[in-house]
Amino acid sequence: MKNTILICLLILSINGFGQAKKQPNYDTITLGGGCYWCVEAVYENLNGVKSVVSGFSGGKTINPSYEEVSTGKTGFAEVVQITYDKNVTNLDEIFKVFFTVHDPTTLNRQGADVGTQYRSVIFYKNEEQKNAANNIINALRKAKVYNDPIVTAVEPFTKFHKAEDYHQNYYDNNKNQPYCKMVIQPKIEKFEKVFKDKLKKK
Repeated sequence: MKNTILICLLILSINGFGQAKKQPNYDTITLGGGCYWCVEAVYENLNGVKSVVSGFSGGKTINPSYEEVSTGKTGFAEVVQITYDKNVTNLDEIFKVFFTVHDPTTLNRQGADVGTQYRSVIFYKNEEQKNAANNIINALRKAKVYNDPIVTAVEPFTKFHKAEDYHQNYYDNNKNQPYCKMVIQPKIEKFEKVFKDKLKKK
């Protein structure tokens, strides 16, 4: 009897009383959808996202500064590097958010933000990310979701440069700024409405 109880307890401990919790399976994806303050603020609220870091990709300058990138002459795009748990969210969901909260049909601009640094771009680091990006773009085109052609570039990832510290968590630290109220807040509200079942629990 004693041995039977011990065996049962052992089995339960192995199975986690029904189902063991999966260990996190983290991956990263780098996206440019206009001002990185906006994109960062949205993804920080998506369930499964561990971290969002604002920075620059796509150029050749060593250690570019915000001021240099802002000239539009460096080749860099403002991007966010998203670290996410593949057990909770996935590329398909991340891309659906991406194409919901920015306009992928305006070349080198998002609203009043104009320049190559604000271009719509997905930087893929492997074939899985490349195929997922192209698949959703093709699906959106086929469904004629937008009135104008999608101009989002799909490019190989080379390097990510983290932006200066004051650019990180910009919205949370500057909610009363006019840009945050007029530009970022509406994007967050749209995201929360469309993806209300995918929000992080606060």
